[in-house]
Amino acid sequence: MPDAMVATRASDERGTAQQVDVAVVGAGFAGLYLLHRLRKAGFSAVGLDEAGDVGGTWYWNRYPGARCDIQTIDYSYTFDPELETAWTWSEKYATQPEILRYLGFVADRYDLRRDIRFKTKVTEARWDEASGRWLITTDNGPPVCCRHYIMATGCLSAPKPPEIDGVKDFKGEVYFTGRWPHDGVDLTGKRVAVIGTGSSAIQSIPVIAEQAAHLTVFQRTPNFALPAHNGPAPADRMSLLQSDRAAYREQARQSMAGVPYPQQTVVSWQLSDAERRERFERAWAAGDLVHILTQLWADQAVDVDGNKIVQDLIREKIRVAVKDPETAAALMPDDHPFGAKRPCLETNYYATYNRPNVTLVNLRKEPIKAITASGISTSGRSFDLDVIVFATGFDAMTGAIRAVHPITGRGGKSLSDVWAQGPQTYLGLTVEGFPNFFMITGPGSPSVLSNMAVSIEQHVDWVVDRLASLRDAGFTTIEPTETAQAGWNRHMADCSMLTLHRLANTWYTGANVPGKVQGLMPYTGGVGPYRSICDEVVSRGMLGFKLTGPDGTVQCNDGEVVRLQPDVRLVLNLLASLNLPPIESMGALGARAFVNEFNKGRPAGRPIGEIVDGTLPVADGALPYRVYKPATPGPHPVVVYFHGGGWVLGDEQSDEPFCRDMVRRTGMMFVSVGYRHAPEHRFPTAAEDGYAATRWIAEHAAELGGRPGPVLVAGWSAGGNIAAVTCQLARDRGGPAIAGQLLVCPVTDCSFDRPSYNENGTAYFLTRSLMYWFWDLYCSPADRTDPRVAPLRGKVAGLPPALVVTCEFDPLRDEGIAYAEAMAVAGVPVEQLKARGHFHSSFAMVDVVITGVSGRVQMAEALRRFAGLPPKISGSDGHGDGHASPRHEIAAAAS
Repeated sequence: MPDAMVATRASDERGTAQQVDVAVVGAGFAGLYLLHRLRKAGFSAVGLDEAGDVGGTWYWNRYPGARCDIQTIDYSYTFDPELETAWTWSEKYATQPEILRYLGFVADRYDLRRDIRFKTKVTEARWDEASGRWLITTDNGPPVCCRHYIMATGCLSAPKPPEIDGVKDFKGEVYFTGRWPHDGVDLTGKRVAVIGTGSSAIQSIPVIAEQAAHLTVFQRTPNFALPAHNGPAPADRMSLLQSDRAAYREQARQSMAGVPYPQQTVVSWQLSDAERRERFERAWAAGDLVHILTQLWADQAVDVDGNKIVQDLIREKIRVAVKDPETAAALMPDDHPFGAKRPCLETNYYATYNRPNVTLVNLRKEPIKAITASGISTSGRSFDLDVIVFATGFDAMTGAIRAVHPITGRGGKSLSDVWAQGPQTYLGLTVEGFPNFFMITGPGSPSVLSNMAVSIEQHVDWVVDRLASLRDAGFTTIEPTETAQAGWNRHMADCSMLTLHRLANTWYTGANVPGKVQGLMPYTGGVGPYRSICDEVVSRGMLGFKLTGPDGTVQCNDGEVVRLQPDVRLVLNLLASLNLPPIESMGALGARAFVNEFNKGRPAGRPIGEIVDGTLPVADGALPYRVYKPATPGPHPVVVYFHGGGWVLGDEQSDEPFCRDMVRRTGMMFVSVGYRHAPEHRFPTAAEDGYAATRWIAEHAAELGGRPGPVLVAGWSAGGNIAAVTCQLARDRGGPAIAGQLLVCPVTDCSFDRPSYNENGTAYFLTRSLMYWFWDLYCSPADRTDPRVAPLRGKVAGLPPALVVTCEFDPLRDEGIAYAEAMAVAGVPVEQLKARGHFHSSFAMVDVVITGVSGRVQMAEALRRFAGLPPKISGSDGHGDGHASPRHEIAAAAS
């Protein structure tokens, strides 16, 4: 449609619409950089902002004590090296006025204000199908007609209204930290109440207390606060930055949080009490939020036990800082893990409660009944007040977008309706049904769980580059597909299981807004991994996007960009980056040495009751075994376990993390058997060793500390093969009695023509080539139909109950499923666990693949049922696992 006709459609009483390529809502960090990049890319653009000048959240949040909580050398633009050297921050954590001056400096340096319409609120945005443009109505000046519409509204720009009766009845002054008067407020000699103890309250309370005659703080939920130790930028960080600025910035972009700190590799249970305290005290003294969130130990963000250590240490600090024990206790959080709710940086916050003019009201014990004309009434008393300050936070992320205006997409689809059950996005950047619509740091992106400056630059660069590519290729619209968006939402859910955020009611989940559907809104998979996913979308031909041209041309490469579990993806990417030679190229001895070295770098697992080594006799020799005993009094049911390794690699210790984990979860005793390996001992040695060991262990269960009677068998990979074969041999040879079998990714056949061998034959560590090698070393082709090596070829009736675990991205997937189905047809009680997004090694990598926790819980429950035991509550950690964050040991293990 000609521009004149479009303008006519968009005109109103204010005149003809302003025609631009791109409209941007917001003039903060994101909006300013967008306008700069768009101009450089040759796009005409207009910025629209309700504020009177640039600054975004830093324009509005002028409450006393307002400052950033990311060091300002990191909380800065990095797109122009000359800009970086042209501005010097005065403090480690800059105040709001300085940050606002910085953003004004940037706007002036790149002459950005000329493209911004200030004091202009967007009242409606509607996609016009006929013109393929967005029509935007404002409350000040002409409407806007644009090809692309970008929300740079920030994540915390929609203040949450108070939820207390009587606000309008109060005769005194009322202020909101998120909309503080620009000319300041004189609180000298006044009786002031602050409602809330989130970030803005923790920053403002010490300053208000110095001015007010009396300050009363009304707290519903205490928050963790850490000392800022503000001052000049730390010399060590400045030295790192100045020695190689480009490398420093790139490390930030590839990091998990957007700040260049290395990934911790040591888990809490590897450290002594003294070592943990030393690390904590060092972090406490550093006054760095990201440091204390990431640098103590690797499991602090993913394991309740590891996290509780941090909580207890912080509570000690509060107890020392606050003199009144009752007040100190009220200030100690006890309802969420440390870091699951945004911790705050504080300056004299806890010490403020020692002042005689400060009172803390614990709303959990003494809730507010109403706000009256003269003050606040609680269930126990009344407070006469002159000023009430609401520090009650924001309708985060989605509220910041929806509060701006109604947004109507294709076919009259309302964004509010689409998000009625929670935000649905692709990459946190786009929404299906809303063509040419983008969000900067929207829900579904790292955003508030990252250094926003880094995430903003990555988002802006990605969006503008896509618009330029779209233009250059002759396309006019871009929109995500339903498949891609649904896949991203599944990936978001998978990522949410990696951390403890799911255990807290916070504004990250929308729990602070009554009636808001709750769900973790930011992407928890990390800044660097997210960046690589966005790059992968592009490299795979705009995967998940539909592009259309003015002549009806359509390009659509539909699909899901991430199908692997997030931690599995990290592991596989890291292994690929190491460029390791194929295991099968190392020879048997070399491969064993490699695996042994690999295993040395990982924690053995959490402590259990006792570990005892021994040997047991078999024909022509003896086999080593390792007994893993629970900490609870015995005797315990006995599980005979067979390790993985293709009948060639491993020993009774190589699956130790898995054995320890299962002992903790089951309360049962595991005896791991070191059966003999090929090529020195070819088929049927491993199979016969497995059966002989099971018989011997059953006969000597009491001597080993186990419960006499039927045993259980379990195994992973080739060990799963031996466990399955053992059950068949025990049935056919008159015992021993086996109560149940756990087969994890088992080898059950010698056929390579099932779909999983073709779909997953490369790139998932266990490859088709490696399986060929294992088979050739272990068993000649003539013997491969023997049920002792291919149990699927044998009789499967009359076997003990089984749980068969298979992984989606495993060459062995289909033969494991086939074995389970064959047993079921034969009348064997069988359960299947088909692990979506996992690969062959997922469940054995207890110390790395956290998303395998729920599967291991299911395995433990099955073993207890087979043994006739009641259900057992999983471990005390939040995952029931307690292991560290993705890739935390794999790097060390492979070094």
